Amino acid sequence: MLTHLTIKNYLLIDNLELNLSSGLTIITGETGAGKSILLGAIGLLLGQRAETKVLFDSQTKCIIEGTFAISGYSLEEFFNAEELDYSETTLIRREISPAGKSRAFVNDTPVTLDVLKKITEQLVDIHSQHDSILLGEGAVQIELMDAFAGNSSLRSTYSQDFKAWKQAEASLENLVRRAGELRKEHDYDRYLWEELDKAQLIENEIEELEKELAILENAAEIKTRFIQAYQNLEGSEFSVLSLVNEASQLLYQVNRMTPVYKELSDRLENVLVELKDLSGEIGDVADRVEINEERLTQVNDRLDILYKLIKKHQVTTVDELITIREELRGKIQQFENLDADLQKAREEASTAKAQLLKSGRALSDTRKKAIPNFEKRITDIVKDLGITNADFQIQISEELQPSPVGLDHIEFLFSANKGVRPQPLKNVASGGEFSRLMLAFKYAVAGKKQLGTLIFDEIDSGISGEIARKMGTILQQMGRQHQLITITHLHQIAAFGNEHFYVYKDHSHDMTISRIKKLTEQERILELAQMIGGQNPSESVISNARELLEKSR
Repeated sequence: MLTHLTIKNYLLIDNLELNLSSGLTIITGETGAGKSILLGAIGLLLGQRAETKVLFDSQTKCIIEGTFAISGYSLEEFFNAEELDYSETTLIRREISPAGKSRAFVNDTPVTLDVLKKITEQLVDIHSQHDSILLGEGAVQIELMDAFAGNSSLRSTYSQDFKAWKQAEASLENLVRRAGELRKEHDYDRYLWEELDKAQLIENEIEELEKELAILENAAEIKTRFIQAYQNLEGSEFSVLSLVNEASQLLYQVNRMTPVYKELSDRLENVLVELKDLSGEIGDVADRVEINEERLTQVNDRLDILYKLIKKHQVTTVDELITIREELRGKIQQFENLDADLQKAREEASTAKAQLLKSGRALSDTRKKAIPNFEKRITDIVKDLGITNADFQIQISEELQPSPVGLDHIEFLFSANKGVRPQPLKNVASGGEFSRLMLAFKYAVAGKKQLGTLIFDEIDSGISGEIARKMGTILQQMGRQHQLITITHLHQIAAFGNEHFYVYKDHSHDMTISRIKKLTEQERILELAQMIGGQNPSESVISNARELLEKSR
């Protein structure tokens, strides 16, 4: 329910605030005073397109703000999914800057227009004479049919089953497409995998082979130099070791005479030990280094294989080749499991469709059972609204493929004239008839589901007198269960409102400003009298207006 509305800097409105209550709220006023402007502002709040030309003052931003009581609309899950703060009293705001930038907020959190529309379409429903043409659309007709039949739970189950079926079909379609790709690639993938598998790749192999190659290619010179180094250290009469050993003995003898030079003696002794160890290792290396042409050829051949594979697969390391090999193995295994996977996907899609058809048939059955009562209910209401020869029928048939709303194609048929066969709504109903049909549908489903705030504009088009009074009665009855806001030019309807607002033009400033005020009891009587008898109503007309207001309560 819309409890408060603020409009700032919009067209002829500089600043307007409305406190709204439940029940039927009537809005009347001068022609061109701003009743349609009010609807336009609410439309912006619901996510309609914004333009800078709507600004009253081109230097200031436009703000439309609505406070809604949203308990009972089951919006908690949606708010959580969109990371919005849920509150039973929710503030929705739309801003249009002088530069034309539009922003929307829900409880002070910025949202996209798509999110805004998904929320507000459940909170407010605007109907004008022009919007009633939507009655001719199949989707709207199915929604009305299901609302009357009380199919909320069945529709929810069907929607879940439809989603599951579409997901299963999509998975199967993707797998079939992937299977085609795998079949085309399989032979080549297997060739590549076998080549890499045969290569027996080892992590970091190139680095190790390149080190070995450096030794093998220079083995003769390396061996010669290690032998010479060994000879210099230990293998000759005047080797380094013999000289250091002699020096160490000399310091040892000094140390025996006095400990003052012990540190030097110890250091030289440590050098001697390290040189002996180093000499031994150099000698061992000299013995191990071999001139091996066969191994040199093997290393070169192996590196050649690895270099070619790296170039072929456009990578830089053996590790990357190993990754490619494992990916190819996975693709080959996937291909080998393809038939089983396809069979499983087909079975899942078949099971999902069987479940969908089951829930779809249950939905269809309730629709078919509800059709006679719905036809009679709508026919009776529109007859009460002055279409005395009304004939309303519902045609239901099976769709070729399941749709998001069921297995059925539903068509509303209507005739306003005796002896004329009912035809699809979009082909036969006039604007005034559409308006009364729309009211009839809303009235018929009002007790079946939670409706948002209903706003009717020109719902009274083409009627007067007793028919207008009956329409007012229907609106009043609907207002006992839902919040209704009705813009009307008929006193018979205006009298039924729980509240009455009057829209007028204020010419006391440099620019004409559109204003709205809530009428007191006496102001209401005068407004009804003026709607009956013109600008200066007589006492009898005022008395008539007072009596009309009293009888309408």
